[in-house]
Amino acid sequence: MSAPWRSAIAMLAGVAFFSVMDATLKTLSAFYPAMQVAALRGLAALPMVVVYTAWRVPLAQLFQVQWRLHLLRCVLNVATLWLFAYGIGQLALAQAYTIFFISPLLVTALAVPILKERASPAHWVAIGLGLLGVLIAMRPGTNVDSLWQSWGALAILGSAIFYGLTVITARLLSRTESNASIVFWTIALMSLGASLLAMGNWQPLQTQHFLWIVILGVTGFLGTVAMTYAFAHGKTANVAPLEYTALVWAVAIDWVVWGAVPDRWTLIGGLVVILSGVYLIRFARREGASKADTELSPIDQSLH
Repeated sequence: MSAPWRSAIAMLAGVAFFSVMDATLKTLSAFYPAMQVAALRGLAALPMVVVYTAWRVPLAQLFQVQWRLHLLRCVLNVATLWLFAYGIGQLALAQAYTIFFISPLLVTALAVPILKERASPAHWVAIGLGLLGVLIAMRPGTNVDSLWQSWGALAILGSAIFYGLTVITARLLSRTESNASIVFWTIALMSLGASLLAMGNWQPLQTQHFLWIVILGVTGFLGTVAMTYAFAHGKTANVAPLEYTALVWAVAIDWVVWGAVPDRWTLIGGLVVILSGVYLIRFARREGASKADTELSPIDQSLH
């Protein structure tokens, strides 16, 4: 099998793993506080991340890091997961994904003032269209169906914003640190921070949920490995659009598990966001833009 096909299959597998992980997050959020679910997300994957890091990074190198930036990422990551866990507990997966898909466009916008990267008029057009798609999905208005009035939808939107900031900080760290090192400290510090914040309202784990917690850790880890492989061995413009297949998984899981079918506004908004993201990626390839201009770092896919 050729490298492009292997990368495409790895990306599709990574999206599938993360979709199952998010469905598990949604299931657990019905029984535990959002911050505890965020902590469980990190703790469940931590043992596998430790083994992976020990294989890839010498111990001495692991501690040669930019601590201030890692601590900032810890705050951002905890906020991202906490808001996502809360939001996904209130919304259908398809609704949550449609709103969260704005994150690649936010990364492009944030990279201009923070990383001093150039954004052409076409980039801003794509960002504007993406925001329009989110507005369509959230249906701002006064009727009871408006997601704009939903705390869950606003939480997902806030999670996407914080996620964009974590990607920017990951790019800064990647200039001096290895991917494996960043993954380790991301999961370790996030697990510690979320656990400390959840401690005051920590609910005893129920025996019937142990399997779900294992699935949470395994799918999160395998999703990270698969997407890292996809981005490392495939062209960003070819594999990045495949991330939008998550919406197909979300619709299928909503229907099979919860019997929920997305309404037309969610689907229309999702389509607009997806088209704007694909346009942004394709335009960057045509203009010869750098990989960092369009890629959501595979490091941060572990935080999704």
